[in-house]
Amino acid sequence: MPSDTVGNGALVPLTGDPPAVYPLHHGLAPPICRLSISWSRGNTLHLSLFSSTAAKVVEVKLTSEDQEIPDAHWRRIAYGSVAPFALLQSRRSSLSALLKTPSPYHSDWWENVLQYSKEIGSLLGGSKLPPSPIIEDSKTIVKRDEEPTSLKAAWELIEIFYVDKQSQSWLPERLVDWLTDYDSLFTSTHETIHGKLVDFQKELVNIQVIEDDSRYWELLSSALSVGWLDIVVKMLRLHGSYQLDQLSKRELENGLVETVATVISKMPRLRPESVGKLGEFYKSKADFIKCWEKWRSQITKLDCSPFWIQCDNQQTVDGLRNLLQIMLGNTDSLCMATCFWIELYISHFLYIRPFTMGIESMSNLAQKCIQLKPQSNTHRLAGLMVGILEENTEVVLAECSREFGPWLVAHAIELLTAGSEQAEVLLHEERYNLGGISIVELHRLVYAQILSSHALTWQIAPIYLSSCVKQGMGLLENLLYRQSVQHNNVLLKNIEICRLYELDGISSNIMKIAGVYHWKHGHKGAGVFWLQQAQDSSCLDRIAQQLFDSVGKSISDESFKQWEGMIELLGSESKPAGGLEFLHKYRDFKKSLQKVSGGKSTELARQAVGSLMLLMKNPSTPQRFWLPLLYDSLKLLNWKDCPILGVSETNLLLNKLQDLSLAKLRPYYTEPSLPPDALSSIRLALATNLGRAILDE
Repeated sequence: MPSDTVGNGALVPLTGDPPAVYPLHHGLAPPICRLSISWSRGNTLHLSLFSSTAAKVVEVKLTSEDQEIPDAHWRRIAYGSVAPFALLQSRRSSLSALLKTPSPYHSDWWENVLQYSKEIGSLLGGSKLPPSPIIEDSKTIVKRDEEPTSLKAAWELIEIFYVDKQSQSWLPERLVDWLTDYDSLFTSTHETIHGKLVDFQKELVNIQVIEDDSRYWELLSSALSVGWLDIVVKMLRLHGSYQLDQLSKRELENGLVETVATVISKMPRLRPESVGKLGEFYKSKADFIKCWEKWRSQITKLDCSPFWIQCDNQQTVDGLRNLLQIMLGNTDSLCMATCFWIELYISHFLYIRPFTMGIESMSNLAQKCIQLKPQSNTHRLAGLMVGILEENTEVVLAECSREFGPWLVAHAIELLTAGSEQAEVLLHEERYNLGGISIVELHRLVYAQILSSHALTWQIAPIYLSSCVKQGMGLLENLLYRQSVQHNNVLLKNIEICRLYELDGISSNIMKIAGVYHWKHGHKGAGVFWLQQAQDSSCLDRIAQQLFDSVGKSISDESFKQWEGMIELLGSESKPAGGLEFLHKYRDFKKSLQKVSGGKSTELARQAVGSLMLLMKNPSTPQRFWLPLLYDSLKLLNWKDCPILGVSETNLLLNKLQDLSLAKLRPYYTEPSLPPDALSSIRLALATNLGRAILDE
């Protein structure tokens, strides 16, 4: 076969992303003679490997999920997001019923969605980092409380643009905070300011004169460009002119550094006041503009100060004046200070266009920044931001699905529709190419299917399936039928889910399946219990018939003791061939016989005879039981003190015996398991008792 033209030896050239490679740790000695592959639970492959001398089964997990969140944390997120999701759906239904409209879009609906978003967001944080020391290191520049995750960054980004109406007036500052928390995530595909700061912090202890290091001034410019004012001020005060032995010699230089630090710390911010952040905060746009113009004039005046010429340290002068240029919004300085387009984008909001409003103008600015800072690799968060700024809901959904998985899509749809009736209609519209379901229902079904495939999460899949109007309940029924009935906890959970969703028919069928399963596997009591719970009279009648047959073939004490518990459990609800009522009466008769086993109490014997006559007169007593009953009663028929049975009672029993002799001629007659001389012993006892009874009367 000719080789491929690509030259890599593959018969079919690969396109797109390179294939993932999953290592196999099987420990078998080569060669492997045979390999069998099948799907296991979830996204796991089941591999059976056979060598010439041994075999082994291993599982390989196939996943495209971000490894920054381990499986256990994913399950906590899945379970934790159920309650907020269910509560929001309940509120949606209530509001729809109240407004008499199919859509819950309402002027205050976003407040419910924001509460939902905050609850979900609290689940998405990464692992907590060790607490900071009590005595803070003055050279610690970058501090974090927890490891950031891309999932939480994506969630907060969607919340900022689609849900939080309160922060629309200070949206640029929200993006500054967002980048502060998540800039480190972009290190995987880009050089970032956060990454450069962390690297510099590691080397800080080895730097003797920090202001002579060019990286120091570069990082000051970079941190200032994205609004990390606290870091900038802290780094400025690491300047050598602050050292006690240098103050008298470098008083002018120190004054310039402190002046710039003060100007930076007084930077106007159009946002609510925030603890731990530097700057002067203004909620009113008018007050902010007034302060902004005053602050910029101070920077311009400082930049023209003659003190710069008098300062001897040229590196300090250049570094500080570059900081002033950044605050004055010099495009070249900002472009040099930032590493990739999102950082440049944020810097424009801070220093060039602080009053930018509207998604369209923000999108145009983003495109400009992308052109100024082109990247060979696109980070998934950057792709998501571009989709948001382009106001393309379907692109945002596609990015969420491709990069972050079904969980984010299923839950973030509520955020996307919170502020837009157009998005509400787009995502809830029934589509012919999707089989008559909406995009919302499609993504919920996909997520529910993933939950259903895992033994630890299938219990929460019904929450999402029940919210899917078209196909959800049908898939829910399939899910419930698919669960194992052999484990009692799973079975009880299954029945509880049926009760919650009023699926009485499904619950009854599952209990029937459980009953048949336990019966076939020898758990007779459990089988009867679940069939009774299901009120399956057909199966119970069959069991009762089987019980009749078993007891009828061998009615000895040992045989009856084996079935006595089953008779008690079945009760008298099943009624084949006259009903189990006979077996209950027969049980009472056997107990009365046990009481007269000593042969001394005539009164107890008469009570036993009463039970016997009730059985023989009752039409529900099957004919095949007559002979065993009479054989069990030999002790009563041969009672020594006096005849216990009267003439009429004895004649009744003789007639029954005569009918039984005629029944033997029928082809379907079943011979009971009794001793060979049982019939003759019964006849003799009845004849003897009849004579004694006649003499008595």
